Amino acid sequence: MSLSDVNKALLVLADGSVYRGWSFGAAGTTVGEVVFNTGMTGYQEVLTDPSYCGQIVIFTYPELGNTGVNPEDAESSRPHVRGAIARNICPRPSNWRSTQSLPDYLKTHQIPGIYGIDTRALTRKIRQVGAMNGAISTEISDEAELLELVQAAPSMSGLNLVREVSTPQTYEWSETTPSDWEYYLESPNSPEFTVVALDFGVKRNILRRLASHGCRVIVVPANTSIEEIEKYNPDGIFLSNGPGDPGAVQEGIEITRKLLNSDRPMFGICMGHQILGHALGASTFKLKFGHRGLNQPCGLTQQVEITSQNHSFAIDPQTLPTEQVEISHLNLNDTTVAGIRHKNLPIFSVQYHPEASPGPHDADYLFAEFVQAMRTAKSKRNNE
Repeated sequence: MSLSDVNKALLVLADGSVYRGWSFGAAGTTVGEVVFNTGMTGYQEVLTDPSYCGQIVIFTYPELGNTGVNPEDAESSRPHVRGAIARNICPRPSNWRSTQSLPDYLKTHQIPGIYGIDTRALTRKIRQVGAMNGAISTEISDEAELLELVQAAPSMSGLNLVREVSTPQTYEWSETTPSDWEYYLESPNSPEFTVVALDFGVKRNILRRLASHGCRVIVVPANTSIEEIEKYNPDGIFLSNGPGDPGAVQEGIEITRKLLNSDRPMFGICMGHQILGHALGASTFKLKFGHRGLNQPCGLTQQVEITSQNHSFAIDPQTLPTEQVEISHLNLNDTTVAGIRHKNLPIFSVQYHPEASPGPHDADYLFAEFVQAMRTAKSKRNNE
């Protein structure tokens, strides 16, 4: 692909910064919060992660598209990012699993991208100033006109994006992860427990890990009533990841608050972790530029997990009800809360992605812990 084969593109940030480059993906104009991801791999997983809804992602790895895209690595049915920013683009992928090039994939799904700009300098700006709204356009060349669109866009704070990504109807998930993941499981598991997963924007690999650990997974919309959930007589409740401001997801917080009284094990990831925090009485705040990458260290004592993360908000530790809840993990880069655990109930959550696609398997034990909590609770009910 030569520069003569592609169109020019313009990127404008809310502070008036302007970057000119070249278009890849769809033509048009898109507006969203500009954030960066530091992963060296996994761009397809990022693009299709519903947690990135409403965001334009800067990829810090210098070249994007080498391995193309394929159906197996998608975290949902389609990409959810508003746009993509890259240094260089590989238009002709080289991978036996590839079914489409990255530019063609984005074009198919009407998502604009810009490349040929200094993504290192742009990332440094976001680190210094903080995440902010921005716009990519192939059709508006006037900087002032594009800046007006950016400044008129809503802030991520207070924005409920769960409504855009949650499933419209209940479905059952049974697909497991590939067999080469299972070397550390004691034996292949057949469904032993029923888990209701509240879908705030769930990734497929989370559902695969639950299924691989012996769960029959019922995925329900984020606004499902407590009565509807009870119909499935679940052994456990899972609170999924998702986009936007957790404090704005009032329906999810209210449902979770009611489920706290059900005495069932509960496990939350990312948005689910934040919603659980709200349900327990805590509050959340927006991080300056968030955590998005594959190598975030988390722990509390002498044991450290290298984790995959993607979030803009964090639980305020000062607001946690310490008589009921304890902090189980901290992000060791900035000491923000990365995990909480109820002192008396089988309820816990983490501010990272233990399903680790892409990323290490350090935290997969959390799924086994959830299953063990359900086993213990079920045995207790049977003996009463």
